Amino acid sequence: MANTSEQSPWNWDENQVSTWLKSIGVKEQYIEKLHEEEVDGPSLLSLDENFLKTKICMKSGPAHLIIQKRDELLNTLKKTQDKKKPVSSKETELEPKSAKLKTDQKEGDQNVCEDKKATREQCSSSLKEDCRARPFDQDGVDFIYETHRVLQPESGAFDLISPCHEFKSFAVAARLDCTRLQAKFAKEVLKFATGCINIRSNGTIHFGVMDSKEEREGCRYVHGEIVGIPVNDKDIYVDALDYIEKSVSTDAEDVRRCVRPPRFIEVLDRESTEKRYVVEVDIVPSISIVKNKVYDVCLPNFKESANKVEREKKTIFRRVGSKTEPVTDKDLIDFYQRVIDRDAQREEAEQRQFLRNPEICQDLGRKLKMLITSGKKCIEKEKWFILVTNRFQPDDLSSIDWLLNMNLFCVFDFDPDSKVSGLCSKYLEHRAANMHFLDNYKISSDTSIKEFTTNLHLFDQTSWIFCNGRSEYKGNEPPCDEMTWIKTKMSILRECVSLICKQILPPGTFQVIFLLTSPVEKPLLHTFNAFFADMEGHENIISFCESQNNFQKWQTFAEGTCEKEAVSNFSVVGMKMSHMNATLQQIQPVKACVKKHLPVFMKGTCFLEMHKEEQMYTLEIVTADHCDETTSEFIDENKENIEGQFYHGGRVAWLNFWLAENKHVGEVIERDAYHEVSKLLNDAQKHNAEQTSVHIINIYHHPGSGGSTVARQVLWNNRKDLRCAVVKTSYKPAAVAQHAVELREYEEKDAQSCVPVLLLIEDLDGDYLDDLKYELQEAINMKKIPYETLCFILLSCRRSHDPEKKCKESPLRNVAVTHKLSDKEKTKFAGKQQVLEKQYEPQFILTFVLMSKEFSVDYVQQFVTHVLQGIDHDSVVTCLIKYVALLNTYVQNSFISRSHCEAFLTLSIRVAMFREQAFRSALSDQAQVVFLHLRDEQTHIDSIRIIHPLVAKEILKQLLGDQQTQSSLANDLLCEDALFEHRFGRWEYLSFLRALFIRRAKKSKGDEYDSLFSPLIEHVRDREGPNKAIELLKEAFKRFHENQFFAQQLARLHYTYEKFEEAKYWAEEAVNRQPNNSYLLDTKGQVYRKWFQAKCKAIDKVPKTAENTADAVGTAIKALECFQECERAADTEMDAVNSSGYFSEVEVGFSLLKLISSLQMFANGGIGHAECMKYLVTDYIPAEVKDAWEPYHGRLKELHKAMQDALEWISEDLSLFQTDIVDQDETHASTEEMMGHPLKWLAKKYSDYGKYFSEAESSALQRGQLSLANLTPFQKRMIICHYGGGNITAILSKLMEQKNAVDVLEKILSFYPANPIKAKFPQKDIVNYIMTNIALNNLSPQSKKLARLKDVQALCLQFPADKRRCLPSALFLLTVLFWPEDHDTDLEKETKYQTVQSAVEHLERGYRTKLKDIPQRKRRLYTHFFLGRGNGLDKFVHKKKFENVTKGISVSEKRLKWFSGEAWKMPEIDAMLKSVSGWTEDRVVYLEGPRKKRFSILPLNVSSVPDNENITFYLGFTFRGPVACNITITK
Repeated sequence: MANTSEQSPWNWDENQVSTWLKSIGVKEQYIEKLHEEEVDGPSLLSLDENFLKTKICMKSGPAHLIIQKRDELLNTLKKTQDKKKPVSSKETELEPKSAKLKTDQKEGDQNVCEDKKATREQCSSSLKEDCRARPFDQDGVDFIYETHRVLQPESGAFDLISPCHEFKSFAVAARLDCTRLQAKFAKEVLKFATGCINIRSNGTIHFGVMDSKEEREGCRYVHGEIVGIPVNDKDIYVDALDYIEKSVSTDAEDVRRCVRPPRFIEVLDRESTEKRYVVEVDIVPSISIVKNKVYDVCLPNFKESANKVEREKKTIFRRVGSKTEPVTDKDLIDFYQRVIDRDAQREEAEQRQFLRNPEICQDLGRKLKMLITSGKKCIEKEKWFILVTNRFQPDDLSSIDWLLNMNLFCVFDFDPDSKVSGLCSKYLEHRAANMHFLDNYKISSDTSIKEFTTNLHLFDQTSWIFCNGRSEYKGNEPPCDEMTWIKTKMSILRECVSLICKQILPPGTFQVIFLLTSPVEKPLLHTFNAFFADMEGHENIISFCESQNNFQKWQTFAEGTCEKEAVSNFSVVGMKMSHMNATLQQIQPVKACVKKHLPVFMKGTCFLEMHKEEQMYTLEIVTADHCDETTSEFIDENKENIEGQFYHGGRVAWLNFWLAENKHVGEVIERDAYHEVSKLLNDAQKHNAEQTSVHIINIYHHPGSGGSTVARQVLWNNRKDLRCAVVKTSYKPAAVAQHAVELREYEEKDAQSCVPVLLLIEDLDGDYLDDLKYELQEAINMKKIPYETLCFILLSCRRSHDPEKKCKESPLRNVAVTHKLSDKEKTKFAGKQQVLEKQYEPQFILTFVLMSKEFSVDYVQQFVTHVLQGIDHDSVVTCLIKYVALLNTYVQNSFISRSHCEAFLTLSIRVAMFREQAFRSALSDQAQVVFLHLRDEQTHIDSIRIIHPLVAKEILKQLLGDQQTQSSLANDLLCEDALFEHRFGRWEYLSFLRALFIRRAKKSKGDEYDSLFSPLIEHVRDREGPNKAIELLKEAFKRFHENQFFAQQLARLHYTYEKFEEAKYWAEEAVNRQPNNSYLLDTKGQVYRKWFQAKCKAIDKVPKTAENTADAVGTAIKALECFQECERAADTEMDAVNSSGYFSEVEVGFSLLKLISSLQMFANGGIGHAECMKYLVTDYIPAEVKDAWEPYHGRLKELHKAMQDALEWISEDLSLFQTDIVDQDETHASTEEMMGHPLKWLAKKYSDYGKYFSEAESSALQRGQLSLANLTPFQKRMIICHYGGGNITAILSKLMEQKNAVDVLEKILSFYPANPIKAKFPQKDIVNYIMTNIALNNLSPQSKKLARLKDVQALCLQFPADKRRCLPSALFLLTVLFWPEDHDTDLEKETKYQTVQSAVEHLERGYRTKLKDIPQRKRRLYTHFFLGRGNGLDKFVHKKKFENVTKGISVSEKRLKWFSGEAWKMPEIDAMLKSVSGWTEDRVVYLEGPRKKRFSILPLNVSSVPDNENITFYLGFTFRGPVACNITITK
């Protein structure tokens, strides 16, 4: 564009014009059309908006844009040329060879310049748009002019009633001082006025309108062009007419009565903030005033020489054509003689004026209905409306029922008092709304549209945008005047409108209503211009205005953008608000102001106010009379579509149940699973001892088997007995829980006695369900509701490939829905199919038929083959089918928005009434059969998918055949710019596309299997080869702007096939883009780890030397460094726990030790091993490895310490938290290595670690060649590690093994001194020694190796006095060992309590650090011991002893028993544990006993804590401190 911009448009060719059109954002289709019409530079400068619309078939928006940008370009070039100095032709032209040639050239150039000048002037006049003048002599008319628009030329007398017009630019005079200005103004007015009066014609003189062609400040003006003048003081112009009495010698009063006071019409300039006006004076020579009279005048004139105003000689003026001229002496007699004739003509004209034809009455009711419904019978239920309005009149506020029922997306409100006394205040009495300002709609570059709309709740409640501040608001949003608004807020409003129209709401899904209830001001006009430009025309803009006067200003402005006829067509003018209210309510899909009802505890119902319902926006509430508000007109028009959509494969809607219940359509089949869920639901409501406040029922279903229908059927049929709602899962559990509690307590007297709430949660994993349950229980606890009171029932509906297995795991909570039908169901489906086939064509009930056939593979295959017969494989619609099938096959619940499809099919219909029809007609017959049209329940945005996932899979298979591979299809999909770059629904589309390439299959997410890569990549690498998979991922990496997670997948894919150099490259690419992401660093470490393993394998069969192992050692060191970086990054990540770095570091460390030990010099029996240990743990470096391993010596000597630190970190983490494996999020790309049994893994690794570093000493001890006394502390510690006594986790794991555990523990104790107290152990050794004693005591209380409780308590006194320096395991032992015994004196008990409480305080701090910002339920405390009934060490009962009691129970049922508290009631467990006493205060548990300081005990189950009661409970010991279990109220 640089070359094009520098060159004059006169010299542009067609290509340069096309380049310029692209630069201003004109669509390609229009550019091509203009290129075909050979539009070059001169043509561009001469064309007008009408040509673009009629010849090029261009919409109003882009046509207006081209004309506006073309004018701006011309003005810019003009200013640039004026600033340059004139350059002579000699300086710019080459000297010709002959004078004749030079003369010819000059003449030719001159002719060209003259032609261009003439064309430019003609062009300039054609560029200016015409406009109407202000209505003549009408008071109270709100009117506005727009700069650079052109009035009709100056005119003379026509019929005496139609005014003459005279223009004065007044540009210079307007800036004169008061005296000169008044004299000049009065002179022009009196001259024109007496001229009109003397010929008896009405007239208007306009100041601020060009009276001739003129160039000024680089701009070329035409005759009649509105420019406006600055008016600082209007009184100057009004007072100037006082010259009438001074200048008219006789009958001055008559002239005063005929000359109207000046009117100041504001001039709107879209590019300037300076306020300008056109000043107009109307002349009305009524016959009753001027009859038989002629008026002369002495015009005032400011004489500069005398510096005062003087009056000219007396003159009689008259209008002659478009000019005002004096009557000459020669014509004076004739002029006087014709006064009688002129009077007669005037009198006749005035009489004729009052004999007008009666106005034709428009059918405004029909017009209103047609505009708002786009020609349909009812307003579309899912259509969004945007309202733009100004100050409401008080009387109109009682007529807004139609607005309350409208689906308002947002309101642009220009009334600063609206929240106090205007429309907003009235609306909030009935509906909820978000209070926003224009600044709220500034979106940052790193925020997606999905995040933006969710954060502002744009699709949950009407957004009320105060465009000119709020008067009552205490923040920094004051109202401002028009010019200040234009300077400060106009650009923000344009951004806001553009964001809504171009990124949030697709074309055709919304209408904009301008509701003009007060005089129109500039900001409202600018808003219209913004919507017109961004919506590319007026097709979906309508305006309502009761006052004709208010409409005048609006109409004048709108006609500058649209054609006059269009403005009239999309406007309803003159209809009262009350009439509009009544008319629109007739065509709304729901009845006006209908109140909904909810069941209450006392078996009645209560009203649910609409604004209260909307405030609970995270829930879709199903009321007792849900859908009853639907009008009969809507039912008659839509019932067949609603039923057909369901049986074609759409999700069941509440209207399906309502229509069936009210016999408008046939019944919806109740499957067997419905009755099973209903039974579980009824059982949950029966009071029993095991009841909890939050009950969960799970429905697991095959994809597309009707699980959602069963779940929603349960809600529908229980809506009159329970408070039912569907959770909108885009919101966080905390927000959902808050609204669920509000729903439960709404209009109930007592929070303790409320109707239970039934919540449906669809298509979410167990994490969300657990989080929601936790939040609900927290809320219940805050309300102090008894634990056994049923408050919430969570009905979870989730996809699964093996529902029956899930049902067997927990038959009391889970229900399976499969494709298989029972005999009873088959009978129902067969009967229903016969009924439906009589009503619908077969293709409209496809999914129901497939369901009836149980989705058998053969039937699906036959069905798809039949549907695809005769399909055009080369058509763009078939391509779309393949794309949708690919997504639906591999990405669950995926779809493509209709807006995306229209862009792909190059459909540009924006008129709502034609858009859907155009889209459906563009689809092939096959597409119309297999596509299911969906509509988002929240955003109302339309989309499509294949009718069923199994059908999609078969379509993909048959359409591709042998001609095309899935990788090539996926690559084509990536390259579709029309889909990838499309603005609307972009977040959803890109998330589906991303999942197609990245998301792994997981059983926990309902998939059939667990995969290493996304199912598509797995398919491509298995069927087409790894290279194809790599190529495809590379394309995806480029397409997604080189996203780090695609690079990570490429690294993983490369190292899977041992392409390590490439894997390294991609891992580094990923890390470079997000250096502190622990998951990416882990992947980088895995590259080196796999590389190291491959290098070890390569030299496995050859003798190992320092030289041939150096490369492998270096790679292992690299892997260790990466994993240590991963660990450091993971520590800083507050919202995730990634322990993979520690596990992988240990694994690589062991592999490296194995490699080192395999060297010939280190593999030589005991001597070689001793040499190896000497090298690894001392400063000694053998000569054989000195040079070859020179870069690695330092790291290798740190290896044993690094491994020990990693093992200790894992041990501490496992000691604190339960070891359930949490399923990783895809954005973290999952850790590479997950440990299935981390406790067993840790015990084995610690043992292996000890064995490696003590192998020689252990052998020598066994052979009697070495005594314990000769061992160093390090050697003893390693031997103890080898036997499993190296840390607290490994020791406690012995309690799980049982086999030989007693012998092993006694063996471990034998390595400690006989008198440990005198030995002065390090802190860690003391912990291990004591824990070994406790473990041994649990297995063999009679063992002679056991130390006494007093001895281990004394040993604990060697822990650091500063508890901040104590290990967490040491603090844990203090809480356990110093728990008071029954026989202790009061003083001894108090001392022990103080010790325990001090330890607990420091444990709590460590726990908080480890927990980070992760919900507690995701990192549940691990309870190691419980307080038993014994004494000494016998009083500590390990939880392993409970296993024998709960044998034979499934894991899920076992967890349920523990969580519900049922397990604690088992007599075997009760016999083991000791009950302690305490009390609760404000839901905090306190222990009875301590006197100096109250001892609060953490409840293991917060929801079980009663309020202000005496209680008993069992005591558990964790690394956070003691916990209370089985809390029971003392009776």
